[in-house]
Amino acid sequence: MKHAPISVEPHILADIAHARYFDPHSVLGAHENDGSVTIRTVRHLADSVEVLTKNKIYDAEHEQDGIWVAVLPVEEIPDYRLRVTYGDHTTEVDDPYRYLPTLGDLDLHLIGEGRHEKLWTVLGAHVKHYKGDMGDVSGVSFAVWAPNARAVRVVGDFNYWDGTGSAMRSLGSSGIWELFVPDVEVGARYKYEICGPEGNWFQKADPMARATEIPPATASVVTDRFHEWNDDAWMTEREKQDPHTQPMSIYEVHIASWRMGLGYRELAEELVEYVREMGFTHVEFMPVAEHPFGGSWGYQQTSYYAPTSRFGTPDDFRYLVDKLHQAGIGVILDWVPGHFPKDDWALANFDGTKLYENPDPTRGEQPDWGTLIFNYGRNEVRNFLVANALYWLDEFHIDGLRVDAVASMLYLDYSRKDGQWHPNIYGGRENLEAISFLQEANATAYRNNPGIMMIAEESTAWPGVTAPTDAGGLGFGLKWNMGWMNDTLRYLKEDPVNRNWHHGELTFSLVYAFSEHYILPMSHDEVVHGKGSLLSKMPGDHWRQLAGLRALYSYMWSHPGKQLLFMGCEFGQGNEWADGQSLDWWILDDAGHQGLKELVIRLNELYTNEPALWDDDHTGFEWIEVNDAEHNVISYIRKNKDVNGDEELIVCIQNFAGTPHEGYRIGLPCEGEWEEILNTDAEQYGGSGVGNLGAVQAENIPWCGRPASAELRVPPLGAVWLKPKK
Repeated sequence: MKHAPISVEPHILADIAHARYFDPHSVLGAHENDGSVTIRTVRHLADSVEVLTKNKIYDAEHEQDGIWVAVLPVEEIPDYRLRVTYGDHTTEVDDPYRYLPTLGDLDLHLIGEGRHEKLWTVLGAHVKHYKGDMGDVSGVSFAVWAPNARAVRVVGDFNYWDGTGSAMRSLGSSGIWELFVPDVEVGARYKYEICGPEGNWFQKADPMARATEIPPATASVVTDRFHEWNDDAWMTEREKQDPHTQPMSIYEVHIASWRMGLGYRELAEELVEYVREMGFTHVEFMPVAEHPFGGSWGYQQTSYYAPTSRFGTPDDFRYLVDKLHQAGIGVILDWVPGHFPKDDWALANFDGTKLYENPDPTRGEQPDWGTLIFNYGRNEVRNFLVANALYWLDEFHIDGLRVDAVASMLYLDYSRKDGQWHPNIYGGRENLEAISFLQEANATAYRNNPGIMMIAEESTAWPGVTAPTDAGGLGFGLKWNMGWMNDTLRYLKEDPVNRNWHHGELTFSLVYAFSEHYILPMSHDEVVHGKGSLLSKMPGDHWRQLAGLRALYSYMWSHPGKQLLFMGCEFGQGNEWADGQSLDWWILDDAGHQGLKELVIRLNELYTNEPALWDDDHTGFEWIEVNDAEHNVISYIRKNKDVNGDEELIVCIQNFAGTPHEGYRIGLPCEGEWEEILNTDAEQYGGSGVGNLGAVQAENIPWCGRPASAELRVPPLGAVWLKPKK
């Protein structure tokens, strides 16, 4: 007996034929009914369609608007293929609509709750492999969150950018749309074609894409992970260490302009070797996630899960991180959850509504940067961002995330005038949803990845940035000390003859140095937008400018806190940084610039070998002389107790005057011989050679409240570090 196909209303068939039906799988594919199986498929312009099973071939009939239907005996359900003829061309294809959803109920529940910590494993594009009676099948599962869409199609070079045969199914109230497309391979380009609430169609890049085309092209790209990690020793040791108590000297890098033309793999050779030579413990990359405009330096991102394709594939970036780890160098990545650009092919108005951005106009736009602000109060958006932090830490073995522009997230009135914002439910200016998000992101990152760091670029006096979340803090491990940076540069810009009037700017940082766990940043922000280079900020002739940098760096490396230095500053680049050209490497032919570089190498060597310089607790610092404004000198002790409980000491004398001080008496903790372990005025660093012949004899003469003292030759615009000889 010949069975009739399962009946479907003509208007539903019409919607399916034009890929505008929310649940195409309920009609297309194989469906059992009353002892038979109805198979429907959309094959526009086909001349004939046949259904192939392991045992037999069944002719399909054209039903309506390019939809073909065949009825099979019920025992033929397990597997089938389609043979489609267009004129003289016949091809055999698999049917996307015979596959079950690739997301399970638990996935959908966790997404709805905002708690799917591996969101990137279920949303986006993923290569899948299935076994079947008619052979193994490979393809790609696509899944996207678009809860307000009427319909969603996946389009790409695998279907000639025509989505009428690739309509996705809605997975109910989750807002997720899903489809497995057989025979799609790594490297395929794709987008989602979305029908918005008003019935208009538009194309969007995948928010969860893990690879993209090279800008200015905007398609997402199917990728997979093939890299085999060789950093097991680093990762094992990382889990055992608390990075917040270890030495951390960070080299900040803008990948495009360190040396132009290098990709991730070339950097894995040249940058790794250079950083190892310089002795930095960590590299911090300015944002790597894909961004359409290179001039944003990565701070306006459109694909949060995709390393920019400008320098290679995601595996190429893994290779770079792997090589840094093998060289004993940690990797920090700039992360930008505070805002995103308005490009109409990306996150903005993603499903035809304000989905990722806050719909409140007083909270949804960042006026300073012309960007949109995430809706931190929405579960799925918060999940998107928290999972993104975990993604970089997990998939790329990143050791720390530096969170950009935290202050812009914390305050509802950030860069807004009266009348342009409204208070929270308690009448305050705090963004409660953003605070909750940051706490969740930090707590989740630390819980899932022992040994990592979360770092805040936070420019205000917000209390408890590095306090634990269970104590009401934001939960960061470290915070950029913007106050130290601003005060120090303001002081150093003054001519030395005027600095005695500004002495408090130099010493004020110790009033609050231990209120948070700090990084001292001399970052890219200080050498762009007309600010000039660090070198140009120093007053005087060329020699004095270089000496000023030597004094700054010795102060920076001996001040409580970690330190961060932007690329090019280590050798005193004279020109302001320009993202469109390489650093001025040629100036290293000058002995003064080469000397500055040698000093940074020495500072990093001393720093990493002297635990007395690591501690940012108040017990690790004591002033010797804080008030000698007349001579522009400060002196202090850095200290630490070794494994035997013995105290390790380093005494630092910083002279910011343009003249040397002969016979300058300094109080010391004990008498005896002290070794001059650093003199920034040494000739090898480009200095004038004013020093103490490598050793100082402390006498039993009390001074500055200390039981002993010594007379020193203190170099101009320089520093002397002393350590007691054992």
